[in-house]
Amino acid sequence: MQAENNKNNIMTLSMGCRLNALESEKIQEMLARAMPAAIVVNTCAVTAEAERQSGQTIRKIARENPNVPIFVTGCAATRNPDLFLQIPNAIVVDNRDKMHLSAYLTALADAPCHFDNPRVVNFARGDTTLSKQFIQVQNGCNHECTYCITRALRGPSVSFAYADILNDARTAVARGFTEIVLTGVDTASYARDGMLISDVCAQLLRDVPEIQRLRLSSMDPASPQIFNLIDLMHNEPRMMPHLHLSMQSGCDAILRAMRRRHNAEMVRQIVAAAGDGITFSWDIICGFPGESDEYFAATLALVRATRPIKIHAFPFSPRPDTVAATMPDQVPHNISKQRVKIITDAANTNKQEFMRQQIGKSVQVLVEEKNMARDPHDISVKIVGDAIPARTVCNILLTDINGDEFIAQ
Repeated sequence: MQAENNKNNIMTLSMGCRLNALESEKIQEMLARAMPAAIVVNTCAVTAEAERQSGQTIRKIARENPNVPIFVTGCAATRNPDLFLQIPNAIVVDNRDKMHLSAYLTALADAPCHFDNPRVVNFARGDTTLSKQFIQVQNGCNHECTYCITRALRGPSVSFAYADILNDARTAVARGFTEIVLTGVDTASYARDGMLISDVCAQLLRDVPEIQRLRLSSMDPASPQIFNLIDLMHNEPRMMPHLHLSMQSGCDAILRAMRRRHNAEMVRQIVAAAGDGITFSWDIICGFPGESDEYFAATLALVRATRPIKIHAFPFSPRPDTVAATMPDQVPHNISKQRVKIITDAANTNKQEFMRQQIGKSVQVLVEEKNMARDPHDISVKIVGDAIPARTVCNILLTDINGDEFIAQ
């Protein structure tokens, strides 16, 4: 029981992707059995700004907690360890080792500083009460996108055993979770023991009937598995009818420069196969080298034609040691930021139109907290009326729209 108590003294902060947050939960449980107190920061290097924020945050944590080891891991720590080794109390653990207890114990023993009665003095606890449980099914990537540093920092693709995924899912439902989200660096590439990602989804729903809602994290639009997943969504109501596509661009010329494996026509085919009942969200990089006004217009046209209801758009950020960092025709940052706003506004228009079409319908939602919920398309819903416990799955009536969320009763 002592190990479980120590979990309260192992603080974690995750920056960047959901996968980092999931890994941090496991690191916290692992360290709680081995040391009295520590802080773990799982960093991000997807953009230069993310890396800068990682360093800034850890320096602040170190100033406020002078007598506790601060383990710094994740992509930024792996790419640029010297940035963090200059910070007092910071101990870098490489991405390749971060899920192994021995790496932390060895690094702590080799650290130049000694911690007497380590104690966390000031650390803002995030809200760890989640309504859905994320389960990692895969790590790493085998592709060679010209802008991406993640492949170098996370290594080649590795698919996890289905038995482990099944165990995590059963543990989640035993803890009261009714919605599961399967995640990875390149989830679409899952392949192990004759199973692909659509097989994992179908088998989980058979093996764990207590799962009421199953989702996937980001999917590569080039994967043929998307069509299998669409079929599953059409035939299994517990498979949520929403997919997030790692598009990055809607212009074929830019996609080729990025070394992406899909094109605009493939996306049109995906949307056609999905029909009206399945929605999509995208990632888009604005201002990739060589993205002219004409090329950006092609992406914008695809947004208007295929109608994703949400786009996570961000300006291109050249990362060291990537091909795109030294490509000609770099786009000025102010133009990239303008394009982010334009394409975000276009997606918001799509979302508002979709939401108007849903008014008057009864839909299933997952309640999160304070009567806020999520519908099957991952849209926020404010439920008017009596308080409903978090993690409850129930049917509600959509009655109105307030900004980007539904009002329901």
